[in-house]
Amino acid sequence: MRAEGGRNLRWWQFLLLVLVYAAIIQIGGRVIGADVDADEGLETAGNFLEAMVIPIALSSVFVVGIATWLGWWPQIIHEPLRTQRWVRIVPAALLLAAAVGTSWGNLLDQKADLVLALVVLVCIVGLTEELMFRGVGLVTFRRMHLTEGKVALYSSVIFGAVHLSNALATGSSAIAQAIVVSFTGYMLYLTRRWAGTIWLAMPVHGSQDFVILSGQIGVDAEASPLAIVLFPTMIGLAILLYRRRHRIDPE
Repeated sequence: MRAEGGRNLRWWQFLLLVLVYAAIIQIGGRVIGADVDADEGLETAGNFLEAMVIPIALSSVFVVGIATWLGWWPQIIHEPLRTQRWVRIVPAALLLAAAVGTSWGNLLDQKADLVLALVVLVCIVGLTEELMFRGVGLVTFRRMHLTEGKVALYSSVIFGAVHLSNALATGSSAIAQAIVVSFTGYMLYLTRRWAGTIWLAMPVHGSQDFVILSGQIGVDAEASPLAIVLFPTMIGLAILLYRRRHRIDPE
């Protein structure tokens, strides 16, 4: 399939854009949040805004600018390659896992401004990362006349790989995170294709970050419920999608 209209973007140019995108987040977070004590973590709304929300917001401006310059908004927003209806189980399962796994008790113990900062963050992350990877990235690979399987693979792997930049803060655990994020990227790719638009993938994406961070903010932060809820959900979806892999596309 070839997406018509707009400027052309080669795969290596997209990778350069991804590197700039990651640099804005990582370097911006360290510059803007330079006065944030690492031991305080995500205890206050001020820390949250400086270390995470503002850098992500800057990266969002960058991605929106790139999409506008390329002239790809129709291809980014609208999905022509729909899946069979049963694939709706993917976004449904992810949203249910987020609802069940969120550390609601911890959130209720936090100040309202801190919780609001978390909500703003996950909304911006969902918007920005979907535009970058299920938007610009997906259209880039489709314009290269690749098979849809390769489009899904490359956009998902790059999505996971960019999270290796978190190794600067979390160390080797970023490798495992990148693998999980790559698979999550494929789930979001299917969400886009089932919905026929990128818009649904954005809140589904944000819900996954929300459940992870809900147990990490505030002084009394508890262990993340990720391994308890999201991991089994991902494993179940992986098994289901493998067994029904030939029934994803319309007959």
